[in-house]
Parts: sequence; structure tokens; C-alpha cells
Amino acid sequence: MDLSNAQEKFIHDWGILSTNWGVKCAMGKIHALLLVSKSELCADMIMDKLKMSRGNVNMNLKALENWKVIKKAYKPGERKDFYIAEKDLSKVFKLIIAERKRKELDPLLSLLEELNAVQPRCPESSEFCRVTKDLGRFAKKADHALNAIASSQAEWISKILIR
Repeated sequence: MDLSNAQEKFIHDWGILSTNWGVKCAMGKIHALLLVSKSELCADMIMDKLKMSRGNVNMNLKALENWKVIKKAYKPGERKDFYIAEKDLSKVFKLIIAERKRKELDPLLSLLEELNAVQPRCPESSEFCRVTKDLGRFAKKADHALNAIASSQAEWISKILIR
């Protein structure tokens, strides 16, 4: 397989895999393209390479910027915005964990905190309270673990993953 075919396969498959992580396929493909690009790309280049509409590319570039896995890279003399992916994969891993935690775990913790107001007054409410309190304890442990990973040194994560 030559480099061009390998890059196309990586971009295509990364896009498909990203849907398993709760990310849109287009967003995954744009991230993959920027990951394997040796230089920064503008939206027009991304549109041309991936055959996507301007709106789709711009919307997903903004989302990737919000996740902090890409950033703008200004080129002197250019009026267009150029983008480059974070290439430190330990940092990317931590950024993705932080965003997933913000979108998924934090709302669950808020919900469970609100549900603590329910008092066990009958067998049904006792079971409800037991389950939500157990879930709350588990979610707090997960929150603590994810916070530890997000605030850890990148080398620590690399060592764990390599083992």
C-alpha cells in the first residue's frame, strides 16, 4: 500500500471509529487529516481533500478547536485561517478525556446530586435511593480518576499505555 492510499484509509477509518466514541464521522475525518498532515491546512484544502461542504468543515473545525485537539496556525501574508492538530498523543488523550468528562460525567454527577433529595419512604423509594447513591459513589470515583489523568504529566500516561 502506498502512502496516499494508507493516508486515505487512515482518514476514512478514523472517521468511522470516531462514531464509536460519540464523535461525528466528518469531525473524525478532519481530525485524522490534520493529524497526518505535515503542514497546516485551511478550510478550502480540507474541503477539497475530504469532499465536504464548507459548512460541514467549518462547523467541525470549530468543534475540534473547542475540544482543543486542533488550533489555528497563522501564516504571514495569508488571510485564511489555517489549522494544525495537536500531535502529542498523550496530550490529545487527556484533552479528549476532559471533554468527554465535561459532556457526559459532569451532567450525571449533577443529576445524581439533585436526586439526593429523594428520601427513602417505602421499598420502591428505598431501592431508588440505594441505586442512585451507588451510582453516585461510582461516578465520583470515575470523576476523581479522570481528574487525576487530566492533571497528570503526559509521560506518566505514556508509560502506563506502553505497558
